[in-house]
Amino acid sequence: MGLAGILLALGLLVFLSYRGWTILLLAPGAALLAAALSGEPLLAHWTQTFMGGGAQFLAQFFPLFLLGALFGKLMEDSGSVEAIARFMTDRLGAGRAMLAVVLAGAIVTYGGVSLFVAIFVIAPMAHGVFKRADIPVRLMPAAIALGTMTFTMSALPGTPALQNAIPMPFFGTTPFAAPGLGIVAAAIMLTFGMWWLGRAERLARRQGEGYGQAPQSPAEAPGLRERATIASEFDPAELPHGRHAAEVPAVWVALLPLVVVILVNLAMSVLVLPRLDTSFLAEERFGSTTLAAVGGVWSVAVALFAALVTLIVLNYRRLPSLKESVDAGANASVLPALSVASLVGFGAVIAALPAFALVRDFVLSIEGGPLVSLAVSTNILAALTGSAAGGLTIALDALGETYLQLAGEQGIDPALLHRIAVMSAGTLDSLPHNGAVVTLLSVCGVTHRESYFDLLMVAIVGALIALAVAIALGSAMGSF
Repeated sequence: MGLAGILLALGLLVFLSYRGWTILLLAPGAALLAAALSGEPLLAHWTQTFMGGGAQFLAQFFPLFLLGALFGKLMEDSGSVEAIARFMTDRLGAGRAMLAVVLAGAIVTYGGVSLFVAIFVIAPMAHGVFKRADIPVRLMPAAIALGTMTFTMSALPGTPALQNAIPMPFFGTTPFAAPGLGIVAAAIMLTFGMWWLGRAERLARRQGEGYGQAPQSPAEAPGLRERATIASEFDPAELPHGRHAAEVPAVWVALLPLVVVILVNLAMSVLVLPRLDTSFLAEERFGSTTLAAVGGVWSVAVALFAALVTLIVLNYRRLPSLKESVDAGANASVLPALSVASLVGFGAVIAALPAFALVRDFVLSIEGGPLVSLAVSTNILAALTGSAAGGLTIALDALGETYLQLAGEQGIDPALLHRIAVMSAGTLDSLPHNGAVVTLLSVCGVTHRESYFDLLMVAIVGALIALAVAIALGSAMGSF
């Protein structure tokens, strides 16, 4: 009954979360169902195992949720995201509309702006440039997804995306783990995605298909917010709150905070933290930890904080109500953090059940070695939960220590595990039920039937090709 209970609990969690039920209730309910069918003590698993797993996740990563959401909201309200998107579309023009939209999304998300903030700001401008270029609007979600949901979130070294931070405490790595491999993978994703979008555009022109009628944004799908908050670290309900700047800043003002994120992150990871005396971390009052376990999160947190200060200083007069914007940004971090933490708590209970040994043995028996096994397990969990962060954390909570041990035995650099794990979390998480996908299609005013196939090609197929190449290169050459 133990294994059947795990499968039933996971099935109910997946089915009901796709129907829009809140994960805050589904996750503990499904965890307790699995525990009950395994004959395990329910209250102990709820208050100790479930809450312990969720609390540990929050203790490690809530600073990144908070600072990331704040940064995204202030970038939006200051007009900085709009300034960057407008600059790219104006400079590249209608002749390179696809590239303009992709690069606008890539710049802001690699600089630390939350996915949903980027989507809601870039989509209206993308409509304008697609209309001028007479490109079918059905291709717009794929272009935005390529720039915001692929290589900048999982492959490029140093990205402040939450997914890139999650493996760091498990493997003792930095945000710049396996930089060469990440750049190669990012180039594959971008090249394949632009090739596919260019092919789709040329085919549409040959068939006489133009922009079409301006779409009407459909009504919000039931449970969209609940699904969206496990797909990103920003609660979309807070987007209308706060007050937007009356005019956008100069593009250099808009870009400078993003540059600060990247440079400070690099400096902290490579220059500052390695030179500090952090022996005090071994003390019990600091959790008896090590710099390797916390340094990566520290680097990203300091980088986001420095960027926030830069953003406020440069745009103080442009922000009509700093308090309202800060409040909205802080509030936007809470529900996503608790939702993903609940998924992590569910995973902690499942991993603690006796029957999970069968699941672990099956995963580790997958042919191809630890890299292939890690990629498959993370892909499956990200697909089932509809959350790259949730699926990745569940996989590493359950098997991270085992993979690290196997890596040590087989001479695999933990940085390689880090990059493969992050890239694996950013592939099948973009299936049709994903909250970010549903939100993107809704904001663009199109349906799954019209636009999902092209989005699938650039966000999943391209990412899977890059992942396969990364595994092959990593297996043959190691981390670089």
